[in-house]
Amino acid sequence: MTTSAGSAPRVGLPRLIRDIESATVRFAGDSGDGMQLTGSQFTNTSALAGNDVATFPDFPAEIRAPKGTRAGVSGFQVQFSAEEIYTPGDKLDVLVAMNPAALVTNVSDVVPGGLLLVNEDSFTDKDLKLAGCSTNPLEDGSLDGYRVVRIPMTMLTRKSVDDLGLSVKLADRCKNFFAMGLVYWLFGRDLTATLEFNQAKFGDKAEIARANERALRAGWNFGETTEIFELGYRVAPAQLAPGTYNNIMGNQALAWGLMAAARQSGKDLFLGSYPITPASDILHELSRHKNFAVRTFQAEDEIAAMCAVIGAAFGGAMAVTATSGPGIALKTEGMGLAVIFELPMLIISVQRGGPSTGLPTKTEQADLLQLMFGRNGECPMPVLACRCPADCFDVALEAWRIATRFMTPVVILSDGYVANGAEPWRIPRLADLPKISVHHPEPKDKDDETPFYPYSRDDFLARPWALPGTPGLMHRIGGLEKEDRTGNVSYDPENHERMVTLRAEKVERIADDVPLQQVHGPQQGEVLVLSWGGTFGACATAVDHCLRQGLHVAHAHLRYLNPLPANLGDLLPQYRKILIPELNRGQLRMLIRAKYLRETIGLNKIQGKPFAVQEIVDKIQAIHDCQEPK
Repeated sequence: MTTSAGSAPRVGLPRLIRDIESATVRFAGDSGDGMQLTGSQFTNTSALAGNDVATFPDFPAEIRAPKGTRAGVSGFQVQFSAEEIYTPGDKLDVLVAMNPAALVTNVSDVVPGGLLLVNEDSFTDKDLKLAGCSTNPLEDGSLDGYRVVRIPMTMLTRKSVDDLGLSVKLADRCKNFFAMGLVYWLFGRDLTATLEFNQAKFGDKAEIARANERALRAGWNFGETTEIFELGYRVAPAQLAPGTYNNIMGNQALAWGLMAAARQSGKDLFLGSYPITPASDILHELSRHKNFAVRTFQAEDEIAAMCAVIGAAFGGAMAVTATSGPGIALKTEGMGLAVIFELPMLIISVQRGGPSTGLPTKTEQADLLQLMFGRNGECPMPVLACRCPADCFDVALEAWRIATRFMTPVVILSDGYVANGAEPWRIPRLADLPKISVHHPEPKDKDDETPFYPYSRDDFLARPWALPGTPGLMHRIGGLEKEDRTGNVSYDPENHERMVTLRAEKVERIADDVPLQQVHGPQQGEVLVLSWGGTFGACATAVDHCLRQGLHVAHAHLRYLNPLPANLGDLLPQYRKILIPELNRGQLRMLIRAKYLRETIGLNKIQGKPFAVQEIVDKIQAIHDCQEPK
């Protein structure tokens, strides 16, 4: 916690409130302990208090991981700040550990001298054995470098709900609300929003709602009345741009962006999808909004979902599918069919750790080459990447604009970190959203004998989006190569080469229709950090840190990955060294080397975790000081 100089007396108690610029808190416990709910509520409450927030949920891949084990630990990390932030924080100021497994798997992320709030009731011999602890960390001296507060959370929670007649099992489920209340007190958070949430969610189960409220207030009162805590903390509201804000997750922002794109193009929205982590929440969110002319189809498999989307696009709808890397592998043949049809649609891939099932609840950026080249034949597709949760909304609009203007399927790359993370999002005015112009050829007069050419092209090399059943616009579609202009099946070698070249050139022309690449920092210098996707926050924060240190470093973050921005080739030579941080083994680095014949320096991490800011700072400093060859 970065501390300012001032402090003020705490109302009603002879304790002090310390003003701090930011804090990072992680709630950790079993996957059934409600840590995601606890973290989400704390995030929302901090956002309502005016702080900028960034989150990092982390949970097991198994639906019911072994209780009490390290494999079963679920966590939710949130950084909240009086300044604009881009990451959920590198190190923890406060760790709330509900059991030994949560403590031992997370304590290494806590800053020296950080605060550990530990449920001491869970440190029984059985719990210690399940966590693989040979000794009790509360008693063996291993935590001497931290401020440890041992709290009998289970016992205090049971006492707070004792007169409600709940079973022990139900009473114990409320202990996450006790922990929440205590942390609310520690940071001066208002209980009102969480009490309203509790009533809305559990109001039809009155005894559960009452128990949660009792536990929440008990946690607050424990902090207020105990002599354990000599300090409380206050984080002032951030100076964000004026407007109405909503705390939004990446998948939710993508879903809302898709609905906005459909609205701005005058189209009904069709999502054909098969549930897969971490993309399923896009399907869940869109299925709630049938009142906005949204149709969701949960297909029997990924192949069926892709084919349904192609059919919807042919029929004139805004057609979308959402999946992850394993689903893309199954959709590949259908994606090639979409390319040869030259129909507009969006294919969303929310990346996760692989290969195969891999790390389904962890983040990675290892599907870039799959989406660039993972289809048979010459089959280029535009690729855009979201940089943060709020950016997902804008990327959805931009991807659909490109798809309809150039009559091509477009890939949107997200990742588990972006999809599940949350941040404040300023709700735009509908009037400020771009209009997306969609044109369908008009019906032909029955006396008009002029032939219709379904593969004629406009200035963008886009073919007409002719709707089936339109008089005079009958045409055939299929996976066989099309004859230029007529769309008839053609085995002519020269025609095939011409059509392949046209489809590729169409994608390349997109570079002239999107913004030029911007650079944050000096326009020339020693080091350029080149990033894409969910690494944005860590890279932007690291570069700002290094700029304040006086280093000659700049940052360029790519939204458009295929084609790359038209001016990127001119920007790269302005810097002596190019650093490319990626959560893979160097996929963007390979593309940059191949296209621009420029050697770069990679910073690669494949651990299912996002970059820490300090990791990137250390690398920038090393190469800036010439400790690493170009």
